[in-house]
Amino acid sequence: MRVSPMKVRQVIDLIRGKDVLSSLAVLMHVHKGSSKLVSKVLSSAVSTAKQKGLNEEQLFISKIVADAGPMWKRYRAAGFGRATPILKRTTHLTIELDVITK
Repeated sequence: MRVSPMKVRQVIDLIRGKDVLSSLAVLMHVHKGSSKLVSKVLSSAVSTAKQKGLNEEQLFISKIVADAGPMWKRYRAAGFGRATPILKRTTHLTIELDVITK
């Protein structure tokens, strides 16, 4: 994802360990730019679990991690004829779902 990992971690800390339906509801009401991207990845994980025969109500987020991906390196003009580097950070988001057992 083309978002800094620190910004994504602020959002995923809200939904870690919760069931899928409540975490999608939380992501819908969070006013962060990365919440839409996280909900998109979570919906993709849920649809993959549905294809494997699991029900959406019995799933919860067992593990969610935002690791740093490769950085895009750009340069910006600075004073005295210099150039300063800009690091455009990316994120690798990993979501693991598990079945709720009672």
